[in-house]
Order: sequence, then structure tokens, then C-alpha cells
Amino acid sequence: MRKSVTDLGVISNIEGTVLTPEDREFILAPELSGLIFFARNYQSPEQLRALTDDISSLRPDLLLTVDQEGGRVQRFRNGFTRFAPMMAFEGCYQQDRAAALSLARHGGWLLAYELARQGVDLTFAPVLDIERDCSRVIGDRAFGHDAEAVTELAGAWCQGLRDAGMKAVGKHFPGHGAVVADSHLELPVDPRAREALDYDIRPFASLIRGGMLAGIMPAHVAYPDVDSDNTAGFSPIWLQQILRQQLEFEGVIFSDDLSMAGAASGGDFYQRSLAAAHAGANALVVCNNRAAATEVLRAVRDLRAQGAASLSLQDWKVARPEPQESKKQQALGLLREAGLVIE
Repeated sequence: MRKSVTDLGVISNIEGTVLTPEDREFILAPELSGLIFFARNYQSPEQLRALTDDISSLRPDLLLTVDQEGGRVQRFRNGFTRFAPMMAFEGCYQQDRAAALSLARHGGWLLAYELARQGVDLTFAPVLDIERDCSRVIGDRAFGHDAEAVTELAGAWCQGLRDAGMKAVGKHFPGHGAVVADSHLELPVDPRAREALDYDIRPFASLIRGGMLAGIMPAHVAYPDVDSDNTAGFSPIWLQQILRQQLEFEGVIFSDDLSMAGAASGGDFYQRSLAAAHAGANALVVCNNRAAATEVLRAVRDLRAQGAASLSLQDWKVARPEPQESKKQQALGLLREAGLVIE
């Protein structure tokens, strides 16, 4: 079902490995639609399961998320399969396309299965950026150096996520791989013409057409040939005209973290929230800053008072699967043999 641009909610974080009294009050905010976990929230699978159970006893509707891509972006490590960076799949793909796609599907399933076993509903993945050996932040997080490889490998990964009951969120629309700057630290600018940007959009467009992406996360990158005033995440041109209308995307648009330096062009946190919402974002993500999160919640509260609807992500929740040890070991063995897990 298409999420209206007026459906709004917030995704933020808690402080540690257990809920504090302040956390318990915070997560009851009706504007909150989900939580995102970080490495500091994790000690062991057993601790994570207890934490997700505790959260769900208070807010069973909250979507529990994490950045668990593999490689250097993997918040849960000990007790979880350590995946090689997604770029490792490119070499397999170049040698044997069919085998690489099968391995990517196994990888997506294994990662999602392990998360769901501990009560986590979503990883913000896959990365659909095309790597050009210049980005300080994408690099080996990408599946490859060309649109076809990225599209096919990421599509197989999405299918693996789906096999485990998990939805996929493609990022960072319309493509972050051609700029050097890290948007966590500064505002990157991609000066290329729209015709060149269309190549980077191909993985997004193809997987949207194929029904593989339930969510999209835009980049905190400026593309002045398309919108000289706003980064993609604050741009009605990118989110409404191009993503919604031209690419016919009907899922949820998640802002990238509004506390990143690349989002500072949107003003203070209240202003950033309004800008992202008016551009077309549904889920406003704000991390590692409780004061900022309070401002984002306030902005969403005000927008709802003006007629915006509440964003429910309850249909994104993943039922905790029964143990599937045989299937897990089969997938792990195949990935290990191909050098796609880190021992």
C-alpha cells in the first residue's frame, strides 16, 4: 500500500544495553514509529533478545531497526555471522554470475534470519550506490562498480531478506558513490548533469519496478543540476517529482540521519524535520542526540496537528522465526567457502 507523503513518524535510539527510566518514557512518545540500534546497545544475542522483548512489551508496534550491512557497517558482531563487505560479491559475480547471485540470496537470508531471531525487524540495506573508488563513506559497502552488478547482486540480497520475512530499504538515493566527501562530516556536492545521475539511479529504478524495495533512504548530498537549493533528502524535486512520480515508488521514504553534518543545510533540528517532511519523507531518522530527537518529535507532533497522519510501520514487523539451524549452516558453509564471511 502506498504511504502518503502526509504519513509521518520518527525513528530514534536508546542509550545502552537496557532501557533506562528515561528511555522508557521516551519510547512512549506517540510520534515515535521505530528505534535504531547501535553497537553500544549490544553485548550478546541473549542480551539483545531481552532488550527487544522489553521494548516490545511497552510498544509492540515499534519497528526495531539497525544498520547491519556487513563489512565495516555491522553493529552486532560477536554471536552474529560476520559478513565480508558487500564489494566482495563483485569478484564472485565476475567469475560466475549465477553462483554469485545465489550466494547473495543466501547472505540476505542469513543476515535477516539472525536479526529476526533476536527480535530485530529491519536492517537498513541494501546499499545501492555505485562505487567509483573515490567515496570516503561508501567504498566497499557497495556491491560493485557498475549498475548491472549492483542491481543484480542487491536484488538477490533483497530476495534473501524477503525469504526471511524482512523488507528491504535501498540507499542512498539517487547515489552517493561519485562524491568524495562523507556526509556524516560535511555536505557533499555532486556537480554532474542529470543525464549522468540517471546511471546511478538505475539500481533504484530497476528494483522499484521489480517490487523489491519497501523503503528508500535518500542521500544528504546536493545535486545542483537537479535542485540547486536542497540536498536530495530535503528536495521535493527528488522525492516527489522523481522518486514518487517518475519512478512510481509507493513505499516508505526514510530520511537519513538528521543529525549528520550533511543535513545541517536544513537548519536546526525542528527546521530539518519540517524540510524533510515537506519534501516527502515519511520516517524522520535522528540518532545519538536525545535533545535533537525531542525537537524532531515536536515537529512531527505539530505537523500531525496540522493534518499529517501517523506513520505506522507495524506491517514491517517480522515474526520471530523458529530455529532453522540446518538451513543456517548450509548458507554459512556456502558463504564461508566463497570467502564471504569473516572468521
